[in-house]
Amino acid sequence: MSPLGTLARRKPALDLAALAARLAAEGVTGVVIGLPVHLDGREGDRARSVRAQARNIAAATGLPVLLWDERWSTAAVTRDMLEADLSRARRARAVDRLAAAWILEGACQRLARLEAQGGSG
Repeated sequence: MSPLGTLARRKPALDLAALAARLAAEGVTGVVIGLPVHLDGREGDRARSVRAQARNIAAATGLPVLLWDERWSTAAVTRDMLEADLSRARRARAVDRLAAAWILEGACQRLARLEAQGGSG
């Protein structure tokens, strides 16, 4: 499992159609989306917008969509890149892609633990 990359945004209907086609072509069985939550756990306007977009993606693709708390994703991957001594320019180019991978990895690990526990809590 890995992030598929990014799609250039145009118009919402075209974006959803392009995303649905890409997911179908790749044989994707579910979607993980980072949910921007405030540090205190509250959800603001951005989180509400992401929830609405997740509903649109689920409707357009017929796939399950999992929202995953993204609070620490950028900080975690930035720390790793600093430890790897990447330049500021290289960090800027890679941070979103690596944060998406970090979010996906966390979600997949949690789902694997749930599956190992027989689907409970």
